[in-house]
Order: sequence, then structure tokens, then C-alpha cells
Amino acid sequence: MIRFAFAGRVSTEDQQDPEASRNWQIARARALTEKHGEIVAEYFDIGQSRSLPWKRRPQASLLLDALRDPDRGFDAVVIGEPHRAFYGNQYGLTMPVFEHYGVTLWVPEVGGPIDPASEAHDLIMSVFGGMSKGERNRIKIRVRSSMQAQAKVEGRYLGGRPPYGYQLADAGPHPNPAKAADGKRLHVLAQDPITAPVVERIFHRYLNGMGVFLIAQTLTDEGILSPSAYDRARNRHRTGIAWSKGAVQAILANPRYTGYQVWNKQRKAETLLDVDDVALGYETKLKWNERDQWVWSDRLAHPAIVDKTTFHAVQERRARRGPSSDRPQIRTPHPYALRSLLVHHQCGRRMQGTWNHGHAHYRCRYPQEYAIANLIDHPLSVYLREDAILPDLDAWLATAFAPDHLEATLDALATHQPTQTSAATDPNRRKIAACDRKLAQHRAALEAGADSVLVTGWINETQAERAEAVAALARAGERVQTPPPRLTRQEINNIVEALGGIAAVLRTADATDKADVYRQLGLRLSYDHETRIVSAEASPRPSVGLVAVSEGGLEPPRPIKGTSTSS
Repeated sequence: MIRFAFAGRVSTEDQQDPEASRNWQIARARALTEKHGEIVAEYFDIGQSRSLPWKRRPQASLLLDALRDPDRGFDAVVIGEPHRAFYGNQYGLTMPVFEHYGVTLWVPEVGGPIDPASEAHDLIMSVFGGMSKGERNRIKIRVRSSMQAQAKVEGRYLGGRPPYGYQLADAGPHPNPAKAADGKRLHVLAQDPITAPVVERIFHRYLNGMGVFLIAQTLTDEGILSPSAYDRARNRHRTGIAWSKGAVQAILANPRYTGYQVWNKQRKAETLLDVDDVALGYETKLKWNERDQWVWSDRLAHPAIVDKTTFHAVQERRARRGPSSDRPQIRTPHPYALRSLLVHHQCGRRMQGTWNHGHAHYRCRYPQEYAIANLIDHPLSVYLREDAILPDLDAWLATAFAPDHLEATLDALATHQPTQTSAATDPNRRKIAACDRKLAQHRAALEAGADSVLVTGWINETQAERAEAVAALARAGERVQTPPPRLTRQEINNIVEALGGIAAVLRTADATDKADVYRQLGLRLSYDHETRIVSAEASPRPSVGLVAVSEGGLEPPRPIKGTSTSS
């Protein structure tokens, strides 16, 4: 009897039911393997695009790691749907790994195991990879063309956060019968009676000669909540203490205040993660499109807060105040080892990387970006040099993960992962969590041989209850996110081992490589400019300890506080 590991993937929870997708994929896999053995392990990725290579899909990456283990517990891998597993040339990059470790790969399309020496099998799997890539591209084209038509012809609200000054209003059932049956409804933008007058005031004050910073300061002095303070549910990552220049500028630049729907201001651009290693695939980043690529609705789509004349007058003034030189600005990219990992303790803002006198620095210029609020006392600029942090930081990490401390550190990391509490505070999330538990029980009953008709009825009822709770969250502007699983002690150890030894990596790595190591370790730092101390927390998930390092690097690190046992 052959022991099989099942591998599968589903793209997004918004478009597909992960449970249903997993069920039909594993059903195809069992139909292929039931006469030859049984499935003893499962690696199923949820929410992962097919364009991601296997090394960047969490479960697929674990499967590749398991191939190296002689005691892996399975002899072959079965895939229920090759379109879902392989994209483009991924088969050609992955199959040699299976062949090297002597693990056969089974797919329904060839009726059993793939023969690496067979040109026919190789051609079939390459064709499936090309078909998968073509299918994804066709879907993207159809979706974008449809959204463009809906925005231009119908002026339909296509989702996303409503701009400050507007709120969502119900516009009836969704025109798609299937989506309407799931409880989804159309929405339109309606003026928010509290914030719409603020937007109108911002436009008129700017036209009357006020600068952006003065507008931000005036609104803060008047006690008007900033956008992030007014909508805390979507802005928990921001302090919301005062208005910022960026918030005022974003409002002045938003054409949707004219009452027209505007779509395609940004696009998802795919760029190579590493031009020297194409096999790593692409990363997706939002980029701004040129104004001539924006799609405007043919008619008014929602109530206007400012007229088009006022809006265009504001844009003309903003253009006159912009850079007057036609000389292209050439920016030299610099690596920052602590990019996005360092925050300023006093204001909670992420410190920005800046290159001064040949060295990497991090700065916080809160008063230059935000209006002065009575709730915070902040210097004009706070600077911290990178090379004043890294030596002590690397020494602490190397000590914590040294062989003589590794066991205690791994125990602390595994023990102090917080449990998910979001479901306990929201009735809809509690209902979703309960439905997920029921679905798992129903699936187990079905696999144990229970009456399939009866269990299927239970599953349909539970999925309907779950859909109602998901729709209720959607109406509240929230999404269902699958909580990250807690890492086991062995999984954390695998992460550490994959880095090849913390001390060796940090000693020889450049800034870019250091940044990758820090992120894999879950590093977070906070700088207190009053005490000139940086507090560092590290773990693959939550923080487990604190280490303090001096800005000048003259004092030895203080003992780690909290649960970690290293110093």
C-alpha cells in the first residue's frame, strides 16, 4: 500500500468556498489512488495565487521541506487538479525536486504517477501550466473589462473604502442572481452628514489661499476628527491624534467628490521579486496610473460635495504649487535593514528610512506631517542611525538562538503565541467560527462513512448560516480573514534552521538579506528618543521578549524582559 500526501490550492475565500474546493480536489485525488493506497498527509493552501511559486506558498513550501526528510511518512504526492497546482513553468522547476528525493507525483490527467523520462507526460504537464497561466490572464482581462464598463456606463460603486465625506447606502439586491441569493447587495455612496461639510470646507479654504498644513492645523484646533480617528474600525493602525498634510492632500486630489465615479486610478503591477532568480516569481504592488487612464462615469453616480469647476480650480492651484523644474528627479535606491520594522515610541508612527552622509538613518518628522495636537509633545525631527542599532541587535538575536539557548527560546516562542480573540467580541465572527467547527465535524463524519445524503444536508445548512454571517460582516464594511495558524515548536525550529544559523547569517549578510532574516523572525522595534533606548521584540509570530540597546552602542544590552531566557 502506497502512502500518499495530498497537495491542493484554492485562490481566495472571497471568490470560492475553500471547504468545497478542497473537497472536490481531494475527491479526485482519492478516486485516483484508492486502489493503490491511502492519503495520510495533506498540504492545502488557502488564499494563495497560482502565480506564486511553490516555495512562496506556505503549505506547498512545507511539502517541499518534507521531501528532504527520509521519515516523511508518505511515499508519493497526489494532486487533484494540476491547473491549481502548476502555473507557467512551475512544473519544470518543481518536478526535479520530487525526482531527486525519489517521491512520485500522481495526477488524474495521466492516470497515475508521472514518468519523468516520458516526453508525453512532460508535454502534458507543461501544457497544463500554460493553460493555467492563460486562464488566469483571461480572467483578469474579463474582470477588468467588466469593471470598466460598470464604472463608465452604470457609474456603479465597485467596492473599497468609501472616501472621507461619504458613507455607504444600500442600493438593492445584487443584479447577479447567484450573488443576490447569497445575500449580497449593491451599494452607493451617500453624503455623510458629519464629514461632508468638512470636505466642502477644505476645498473652499484651499481656494481662499490657505495652505495644506494650515488647513490641517485649523481642523485639529477646531476639534474635528481626522479621517483615521473618525473611522477607527478601519484605521486601528493609525493614532488619529491630529490631521495630517497627507489626509488633506488626498481629499483635495480625489475626483469622486464631484459626484462622478472614477475607477482605475491605481493598478496591481507584478514585478519580479528577484531579477537574478526568476523562479521566485513576482510580487504585486499598487501603482498609480496616468490620469488619461482613469475611467470616469458618463453621468453623476452619487451626490456631489463640490462641483467640477471648484475641483478643477483646486487642481490648477495644486499644480502651480508643485515642482517648477522639468529636470527629472533621479532617486538612488538604498537598502534599509530595518525598513518598516522600527516605530517611534512617542507617537507610534513608523520611522522612515533616509540616507544621510553615506549612512542609513531612520527619522520621524511628526510635526512636519501632522498638525500639532495637545495630546503629544514631539520634537521637530527624530533621527536614529542604523549602524548604532544593528551590532547590539544582531548580538542579541545570535545569543537567543545560540545552541545552548535554542531550546529555551523555542519553548518561549511556541508557548507565548496569542490566541485569536476577534471571534469572541463579534457575534457574526462567533457564528462564523462555530460554523467552521461544524463543517470540520461534518467532514469528519462524512469521511468516517456516515450517510452522505444526511451529512450533505447538514453541510448545506451550515454553509447557509455561515454565508449569512459573512454577508452581515460585509454590510458592516468588514471582511472575514482566516486567522493565521499557531506555529508548533517544530515549525518555529524549521524556520530557524532554514536561515542557516542566525549568527552566521547576520554576520555576513548585507542590508537586504538582514531585512529578510528580521522579517522571518517577526522582529519589531520601538525607539524612545527621551531615554535613547530601542526596545526589540522577535518571534515568528508575536513578541516574546524585550531587549534594550543604546543608541550609541556604548552600553551592553540589558537583560531581555518578558518570557525569553537569553540576554
